[in-house]
Amino acid sequence: MARITEKVNYLERMMERIAYNQQSLQMIVEQLSNEMKTFKDEMLAFKNEMKAFKDEMKVFKDEMLAFKNEMKAFKDEMLDFKEWSKRNIEEIRAEVKEMQRQWGYLANRMGTLVEDVFEPSIAETIEKYFGCKPEIVIRNYYQRFDGFGLEIDILALCENENMAFVVEVKASPDKEEYIDRFVEKLNIIKEKLRLIEGYKVYPIYAGLSMKEDTVRKLTKRGIYAMIVKGDILEIVNMNEVRRI
Repeated sequence: MARITEKVNYLERMMERIAYNQQSLQMIVEQLSNEMKTFKDEMLAFKNEMKAFKDEMKVFKDEMLAFKNEMKAFKDEMLDFKEWSKRNIEEIRAEVKEMQRQWGYLANRMGTLVEDVFEPSIAETIEKYFGCKPEIVIRNYYQRFDGFGLEIDILALCENENMAFVVEVKASPDKEEYIDRFVEKLNIIKEKLRLIEGYKVYPIYAGLSMKEDTVRKLTKRGIYAMIVKGDILEIVNMNEVRRI
């Protein structure tokens, strides 16, 4: 009987141990299951992160390709600009040469400017503004004195009234040095030119157009300013000079 009791006790201990082991195994299985679930979630998150990284890399790749294309376009534009600049510089040089040629031509045409524009209408203009029509109009009058020559673009004389009109024509009338030279010439004319001895001299400074500042400078010196307006000659400071 005691032996049977001992065996029963042994079986009970074994059953308790088995139950304990089953419980421990169940806990391990549950823990493993939880860990596997966590691992699965982490792997899913990693997969999503890798997908996001892949998408970002694709965006970066696209941006780099766009940048590469922009740099290529910029390089092409720079080449085009370089070629355009080269052509423009050549065109500018050609325009400068043409301008220089035209200025030279204009300088050579100075006598023609007197002949074509001012000389044909000077008598009528003098009659309009001064009340006498010149009997004598001399273009490019020249007289030699001891050591120098004197040239007058247009010399017009009203002999009955003893009025002499000395006309200086300039293609670029706004240069002050030209006005100074004309004043010097007038002094010589009044002193040495016997042809107009006893005449009252009326100085006229003429150009196709003039700045207002040039007209003011002429007025202060008692010189009439003549310009072209339309197809007529006009003295623009007539009243101002008369008041001096």
